[in-house]
Formats: sequence, structure tokens, C-alpha cells
Amino acid sequence: MDHQTVYVVDNGAQYAQLIARRVREAGFYSEIVPHSVAADDLLGRNPAALILSGGPSSVYEEGAPRLDPAILNAGVPVLGICYGFQSMADALGGTVDRTGEREYGNTDIETSGGLLGQGQATVWMSHGDAVSEAPEGFSVTATSAGAPVAAFEDPDRRLYGVQWHPEVRHTPGGQALIERFLHEGAGLTANWSTGSIIDEQVARIRAQIGDEKVICALSGGVDSAVAAALVQKAVGDQLTCVFVDHGLLRAGERAQVERDFVAATGVRLITVDDSSIFLDALIGITEPEEKRKIIGREFIRSFERAARLVSEEEGSVKFLVQGTLYPDVVESGGGEGAANIKSHHNVGGLPDDLEFELCEPLRELFKDEVRAVGRELGIPEAIVGRQPFPGPGLGIRIIGEVTRERLDILRRADFIVREELTSAGLDSEIWQCPVVLLADVRSVGVQGDQRTYGHPIVLRPVSSEDAMTADWSRLPYDVIARISSRITNTVSEVNRVVVDVTSKPPGTIEWE
Repeated sequence: MDHQTVYVVDNGAQYAQLIARRVREAGFYSEIVPHSVAADDLLGRNPAALILSGGPSSVYEEGAPRLDPAILNAGVPVLGICYGFQSMADALGGTVDRTGEREYGNTDIETSGGLLGQGQATVWMSHGDAVSEAPEGFSVTATSAGAPVAAFEDPDRRLYGVQWHPEVRHTPGGQALIERFLHEGAGLTANWSTGSIIDEQVARIRAQIGDEKVICALSGGVDSAVAAALVQKAVGDQLTCVFVDHGLLRAGERAQVERDFVAATGVRLITVDDSSIFLDALIGITEPEEKRKIIGREFIRSFERAARLVSEEEGSVKFLVQGTLYPDVVESGGGEGAANIKSHHNVGGLPDDLEFELCEPLRELFKDEVRAVGRELGIPEAIVGRQPFPGPGLGIRIIGEVTRERLDILRRADFIVREELTSAGLDSEIWQCPVVLLADVRSVGVQGDQRTYGHPIVLRPVSSEDAMTADWSRLPYDVIARISSRITNTVSEVNRVVVDVTSKPPGTIEWE
């Protein structure tokens, strides 16, 4: 189906995906394209509007992203952010200077009309260069101590730019500015909603699958659950869900899937216990990417075996459903111009001789959109609100070789953490809390008046909106103390509990 698409031109910013999310929150479909996209290609996509992201470059640097003036002269509404703002000024004959005055973090500005209105505001900036002279025909609408031209606009040509980052929550009113650009500056009408997502995806699924049989890679998490529910809505009993117990699950997870998901959806579910196959394949493997690819490969092989069983009973299975999300695609290098951060089992490590065609109904969605779709489809909150858990499971939360003994240690510690977080009412306040076993690390401790040489356990509680960026969650000290005490008292192989206080970036949410 056709959308008015707002394209985010990625100039190398860590927040390009966040800008796209903000646009969708405003009710418009958005996609990300690299700065290297040719003007003819970009304009040939008939963009409803363009947003130029920030980036780490200077317009003076050799090899820095360059903005083709043809894009700005095509009559398409444009909003430039940070470097995108500076590149607009540079392309249209304005002046960008190395002022020597850097502005990072909260910054006070004076606004003087246009989309910004008049007054004072505090915004979040991160820049060294600054626009000192606006291009001809532009009005300066904001200034700051370090940016003589902190914002400008040419409403007749529907061109706007700001030096700060309206997409981050640190900028009060940032979302409102993006929405004013889309509604007032660009003259667009919102057309993207949960309902439209469901209708569009159901139509796409029906068109792709037709009368063929389809099998769903069900993990019990929100992504695969919503993907399965969408496919069931589209093709009904053509769908069979398969849950693979790969031996890397948390305590009680298999029973929860078999009980809760079936009760909520009524789908046909087949459980396959291939734990021995996975663990044998992981013997001696310590490199994270190799682990992910092995798990991804064996995951697919398990589904192929299950599909053959389904085929014997109901006819040939042609399609495999996966709960791949947009951040998975971006981090795996599947987005245009995206660098590979790590492979996800949904999008990386799939064998070349895959027997299925993939059906990925969530591939264009962020996590919050997936949850909204799930609620709209009537999936219980216990499933829709479940914290994310990676497809490779505990295999990427053991730093070192994965063994049954190490899995047992981690399961016991993880169960304690989950139980204490739930008891403290913190499940809805954190995005997720990976529990990591440093299996190849030992430290000296004293337990029961005896010297011990045990493993550390790492708690990784994070707060996030879409997993593209995250901050570490400030858990109450008394909760951390209870978790530490219970783990070190009941999991004899562990004598130290630590908390990871790294944001994303620079660290990913999972350790591997």
C-alpha cells in the first residue's frame, strides 16, 4: 500500500533511527536512506518530506557527506538537524564557521518566530562548527551563545533547519517541533497508525503466502507472538507455530509458551526439543559472532525438521515467519548504508540453502509499534509487555563456552533477578535486564569462612524506547542488595554480583 513517506537521510548519526521513530509517533510513515543516495534516486521515490540527520563530520572535511542542492531546489519540504542543518547552509551559499565555541548538552536559545515562536527555550546540542550566516532568503529564527544562527527557515520553499536535536527526549518540545514541521511546514496529513499497520501487513501476508502452508518461528517473546498473530489473522489455519527448545531458555520459559500463547491465540503449536543438538554444536565455541551464527543455523535446521513433520500431515510448507524488527535489520547491516554491529539470529547467519521463503511482517516496525499492534490484536499483556529476550537465548549471556553446567548456573541466577524485579514492581520501569555469566572469569571470595574462587554475575538493567539507544536503569540499592545476597547465598558457583552502568552507545544491550 502507498504511504506518504518521510525519508530520513542518515549523515552518520547515532540518532537516525530515533528520528524515524519520532516521525512515526507523529503519524507518518518513515524510512531511512544513506547520505550517499543520489538526488535523482531520492526524489524519484516521491518523498513527502525529508529530514537530514546530524552526524560526526564537518562540512570542511574531505569525504564529509555532501548535500546536493538539487534536493533543496526540488520543492520537497526539508528539515535539517545539526549537521543536516549545516549542510543545508553550506549547499545554499550560507556560511559555516569553526567558531571554537562548542555546545554540548543542555543549551539556552532565543527564538524569534516562525515554527519556533518567540521566547526562550532549553535544547540539547552537540556541535563544534556553527552557521554564522544564513543563506539568502532565509530568516534566522533562533540564536545561542555558540551559534549565531541556531535555526533558520524559508517558508516559501518549505526549508527549515535547527542546530539542536529535537528528536532526543533531552529537548523539551522537540517532538512538538517535528510535528509542526510535518503539519505546518510540510503541509502533510498524518496517515500512519496501529490500525493501518495491521491492515497493510495482513494484506501483504495474504499476497505473499496465498494458499501455501506457513510455519512460525515462535519463541514466546512479543516479536514472534505478534508476528504469529498477524499471520494467523491473515491466513488462519494455514499457520503452524513451532517452538524450539534449544536448551538456551530461561527457567520455566518452555511451559509458559506452551500454556500462555496457545491459550491466548488458539494456534496449533508443536514443541521440538533439540537442546542436545544445539549444545553439541556449541562445544568449544567462545567467539560471539560464531555462537550467533551457529545458533541461527541450527534454529533453521530445527524448523526444517519440524516443517517436514507438518508437511507429512498437512502438505508442503513453503514459508517461515520470523519476528525480525527494524532495529535488528539496521544493526545487522541490512539497512541501506548501515554498518554491521552484530548479527541477529533473525537476519544474520541464515544458511544459503534455506528451504523456506521468509515472511517477516514486523521487519519495518520498532518495538513500541509491535507492542501496540499486539494489544490491538488482543494478545494478553503478559505476552505483549514481556521484556525482550534474544533469540540465541542464554547462549549469548555466557561469556565463554556454553555448557550445561554453566547454563544451570545462569538459569538459577537469572530466575532470582527476574523474581526480585517483579516483586519490587520494576518490570514496567526497565526495558530489560540481561543477566550475564562471566564464565571464563573467576575472582577470590570468602563464603562461610572459606576462601572461594567463583564466577561474577553481571546485571545489565537498561531503559530504552526502541533498543536503538539505551541508558542503564538506576535500580534501588535495596533491590540490588537483595539480588546480590540471594545469588551469592544460593548459587554456590557465584561469589560476586556487579552492575553494568554503560549506556548504548557505546555498549550494546547484550554483552554478545
